[in-house]
Amino acid sequence: MPPSVENPLITARRERTRWFLADRFGMFIHWGLYAIPARGEWIKSIEKISDEDYQHYFDEFNPTNFQPKVWAKMAKEAGMQYAVLTAKHHDGFCLFDSQLTDYKSTNTQAGRDFVREYVDAFRAEGLKVGLYYSLIDWHHPDYPAYGDRIHPMRDNEAYKGKSHNFPTYLDYMHGQVAELLTNYGKIDIVWFDFSYDNLMGEAWRATELVQKVRELQPHILMDNRLGASGEGNHRFTTKNPEIFAGDFACPEQIIPPAGLVDEDGVSVPWEACITLNKHWGYCAADRDYKSPRQVVRALVECVSKNGNMLLNVGPNAKGEIPGESGKVLAEVGEWMRQNGESIYGCGRADLPKPEWGRYTQKGNRLYAHVYERGIGPINFRDLRGKIKKARLLADGSELKLDTSWVTSDYPNDAFIDFPTSRLPDELDTVIELELM
Repeated sequence: MPPSVENPLITARRERTRWFLADRFGMFIHWGLYAIPARGEWIKSIEKISDEDYQHYFDEFNPTNFQPKVWAKMAKEAGMQYAVLTAKHHDGFCLFDSQLTDYKSTNTQAGRDFVREYVDAFRAEGLKVGLYYSLIDWHHPDYPAYGDRIHPMRDNEAYKGKSHNFPTYLDYMHGQVAELLTNYGKIDIVWFDFSYDNLMGEAWRATELVQKVRELQPHILMDNRLGASGEGNHRFTTKNPEIFAGDFACPEQIIPPAGLVDEDGVSVPWEACITLNKHWGYCAADRDYKSPRQVVRALVECVSKNGNMLLNVGPNAKGEIPGESGKVLAEVGEWMRQNGESIYGCGRADLPKPEWGRYTQKGNRLYAHVYERGIGPINFRDLRGKIKKARLLADGSELKLDTSWVTSDYPNDAFIDFPTSRLPDELDTVIELELM
């Protein structure tokens, strides 16, 4: 039987995502008017705030401490390789100088095109640049309001029976995407968010939108949310995807237990988007930040399952990334400077998950991420005679294989005689194994 022909959409996806699956670690930035009330980016929906009552945030918006070069340097020093900024979130406010609306940052007191400044600053640091764009718009008069499950005015009787021309909104939305992909040079990722209920796929004129995106920037990566939300990622794993299926799936606030694979068990591109605390947009009362150890181990888990991690920060109303976020990122960055070789360009190892931690692998370099020291030499199941060299990745120091009598009952296993009773790095001690 002749081999089956691969779907050309998957072939093209594989080529486009090569850099993405090597870079592994990115920064998500949720920022907009919602930083002023500081109760999260969904505040307009959750608190059912009208356009009139939300307007004073627009009138006040003037982030005098916004310094995109500081953001970019922070991302770079954390070991991140790319970033994604919310050019427009669900509230419809644009951080860019769109010619299709007056509801934009250049019309605020700030008078600035924040997307332009972000793009320039992050490019200058050598980082790849992505833009988030919400398919949803709670400000546009032609976006469905009354009866919509999430619109702020969903229960407001004044909106009942109010006419809207959804095709007009779609023209607006498509036009803004074209602006973002025409006016700001090369953009590496466009991150759409999100589809729900009957607003999914072709309801967005998705095929037309994808064709326009590919025409403007053929290299660009798209997420899968023209046809899905944070859930529904299984639709991405088919071998015959829709044209709007995107280049990578993006599970939200969870790392898939077994990664994401197609019907044949072959990995597909995916990225877990994760918040540093409980919110995407700035929330002044939310101090429940993940520790550097949690972040490092979450990143390792993603890579060990052939995935990426997009870690979110929510700058405040002044345009500053919160100090707690900065401290976590700085510690993560220190770990990445010493151990980044075990992340960049790495993926799943063809070995069972070890009881002491996780593996990542790149060619014949196997990286043992040791979380638990245990007693005695560290055990590497079924690797006896397969390890040429071992070293501590952080400083390059040699580690000797243990062939003493205490290991003789386990002839298939390799052991490393770790020199100390405690791990040198409690976040994640990485041992590089050069395989035969």
